[in-house]
Amino acid sequence: MRRRPGLSARMKLALSYAGFLFVAGALLLAVVWAFLLRYVPDNSQGLLGISPNRYLLVHTFAPAAAVAMAFLLVFGLVGGWLLAGRMLAPLTRITEAARTAGKGSLSHRIRMEGRQDEFRELSDAFDSMLEQLESHVAEQQRFAANASHELRTPLAISRTLLDLARQDPAQDRTDIIERLHTVNTRAIDLTEALLLLSRGERGTFTRESVDLSLLAEEAAETLLPLAEQRRITLDVTGTRAVTSGSAELLLRMVTNLVQNAIVHNLPADGTVTVHTEMYGDTGVLRVENTGRPLPPELLPTLTEPFRRGTDRVRTDEHAGVGLGLAIVHSIVRAHDATLGLSPRPAGGLAVTVRLPAR
Repeated sequence: MRRRPGLSARMKLALSYAGFLFVAGALLLAVVWAFLLRYVPDNSQGLLGISPNRYLLVHTFAPAAAVAMAFLLVFGLVGGWLLAGRMLAPLTRITEAARTAGKGSLSHRIRMEGRQDEFRELSDAFDSMLEQLESHVAEQQRFAANASHELRTPLAISRTLLDLARQDPAQDRTDIIERLHTVNTRAIDLTEALLLLSRGERGTFTRESVDLSLLAEEAAETLLPLAEQRRITLDVTGTRAVTSGSAELLLRMVTNLVQNAIVHNLPADGTVTVHTEMYGDTGVLRVENTGRPLPPELLPTLTEPFRRGTDRVRTDEHAGVGLGLAIVHSIVRAHDATLGLSPRPAGGLAVTVRLPAR
């Protein structure tokens, strides 16, 4: 945005200091005149050297007062300029850091020394903002790279299958079509997951009253065949838990949690428990599953995109695209909720989502 040139903040502060000092000097002279000179007799005795009079004092005092006022004005300008420069030096560093960040360098930090004041507080807040921006940009770059890699894999497989069918007409077309269908289904699922993740991060949805217990029952009913296939016992317990948000996104959140709990479970005879309840003004959803003990260092990575948690038990046919918990985390943040992951002492994972009722 182009602006007309004007006085700098330093010049404005210097003029303010000088003006304040000049006015203070003028008020002092006015006080001297009002409370001292007006009580001096105005007669001719002073001319004979007997006593001073008002005329003599005014003509003697006025030139000295004028010199003092001029000195105060110059002193105020010079001193104000130096003081303003010293006071605005931290702001200059913050401005330079902002310009550096505007050029794309987010690794620069101000790290201003000294005791806490307004400028140091602004500097610390700016450093914190740069740190968050750098982390967010790095996360987005990793996400874009991972998404490109994940999308490139099914496309490369499809091209290989098509080249094989073209080069070898005697190849079984039914098998190729089936494999193409599987690869394309995976690519479509990945694309839909990416779109859903982007939608959740934008937070652009209409809020309505949603009962988490109903969503838990619907998700359990949908995933019951998968649980029976893997010989997993699926239980839904608890009471009504009302929150405000998107019913579609919250249903996807619950479905992803239950599906992860089924897939990342014991090879057989495992359990998944889905529990809902109201805790004050907060709707609570808790999903627990059995499984092998999880290392603590694995938990922070589970919500990162394309991190499939290779240390968890799963089968290749349900490996997924690595966006299940990432989508859950995105939906939770969009609803101003909290997501807690904790390993169960006996093995498995307990996931707790707390959503505000309003």
